[in-house]
Amino acid sequence: MSTFRIRTLAVLIVLSLLVPATQAEDQQPGIISEEFIYDNAPFPQCHASTIVESDGDLVAAWFGGTHENNPDVGIWVSRKVNGKWTRPIEVANGVQHKSKRYPCWNPVLFQPKGGPLMLFYKVGPNPREWWGMLTTSDDGGRTWDLPRRLPEGIDGPVKNKPIQLASGDILCGSSTEYDGWRVHFEKTSDFGKTWERIGPINDGKTFNAIQPSILTYPDGRMQILCRSREKRVTQSWSDDGGKTWSEMTATSLPNPNSGTDAVTLADGRQLLVYNHSLRGRGERNRQFLNVAVSEDGKNWKAALVLEDQPREFSYPAVIQTADGLVHITYTYNRRKVKHVVVDPAKLVLRDMPSGEWPR
Repeated sequence: MSTFRIRTLAVLIVLSLLVPATQAEDQQPGIISEEFIYDNAPFPQCHASTIVESDGDLVAAWFGGTHENNPDVGIWVSRKVNGKWTRPIEVANGVQHKSKRYPCWNPVLFQPKGGPLMLFYKVGPNPREWWGMLTTSDDGGRTWDLPRRLPEGIDGPVKNKPIQLASGDILCGSSTEYDGWRVHFEKTSDFGKTWERIGPINDGKTFNAIQPSILTYPDGRMQILCRSREKRVTQSWSDDGGKTWSEMTATSLPNPNSGTDAVTLADGRQLLVYNHSLRGRGERNRQFLNVAVSEDGKNWKAALVLEDQPREFSYPAVIQTADGLVHITYTYNRRKVKHVVVDPAKLVLRDMPSGEWPR
C-alpha cells in the first residue's frame, strides 16, 4: 500500500472517530441521538416510562420488576446529570404491610410552574382495581417525599402527562377499565391536595378508549388522543377549558390497542408517538414505533420510524424541553428504556400511507 493511501486511510479513521456513535449514516432527519437510560438493572423487565425536565435536568421513571403485575414491581427513577443517566433507584413500591405487597403501574412525571416535581403512579392487583398515588420532590427528583394515596375515585394521570392551565390548575387525562374503557379528567388547583373529576366522556361501548394525551391550540381549544380497542387512535375536543368534551370519534391513525403519547410543540404543531399498525393487540403488532406531525390535529404527516423490527417497542412518552428539542422514551422489548432526542425543526414530513407504515 502506498504512503498516500495509508495516510488517507488514517485520516478517514480519525474522522470516523469524531462522529458520535449515536449518529448512524442512515440516520433519519431530525434524530439527534439515541441511547438506553440504563444497561444493567436489578430488575429483569420494565415498562411504561415517563420523562420530564426539572431544575434543568431530565428525569425519567418507569415500573420495573420480575414482570408486569408481579408484586415486586416498583417505580424506578433516573436523572440525566452532566450528560449521563444516573443509576436507577426505586422510589416507590406497593408494600401494604410485611405480608402484603401489590404491583405498581404507570408512573407519570410532571413539573408544574410554582410547585414541586410530581410523580403520579398506581398501585393495585390490576388496572380494574388499582388506586392513585402521588409523591413529590422539591429538588428535581434527587429525593422524594413520603407517597400518599389520592382520594377515592381519583387515579391521577393514568399514563400521559397533565397540562397546566393559565389559571394554574393542573388538568390530568385519566381513564378506567372496570366498566368498559372510559376516559375522564381530574383537575387540581393546589398541586394534588384536592380534586375535581370531569366525565367520563364516552360510554365505553362505541369506543373503548383509555390513556388520553392532551393537546392545546392558540384559540383555546383542547384535543385528546387516546388508545382504543377499535384499532384507531380516537379523539375528542373541548372549547371551554376542558369542562365539556365532544363526542369521541376515530382519527385516521391506526392503533393496535397500544399506548400513545403526544405533545403540543412551541411552534403550534402537534407531535404524536404511536405504533402504526392496522392489526390487533399483541407484541408483534408493537414492532413499529412511529412519529407523526400535524398542523391542525386532524391531518397527519409521517415523520419518523423509531423502530421496525420483530420485538416490542411500546408505551412512549414525549416532551419538548426549554431548548426546543423533543425527548421520547419508550419500552424497548420490555428489557430497557430507550431515549431518543429529536429536533422538530429538522423533521422531513411525508404523506401518510394508506396502509401499514413502514412495511
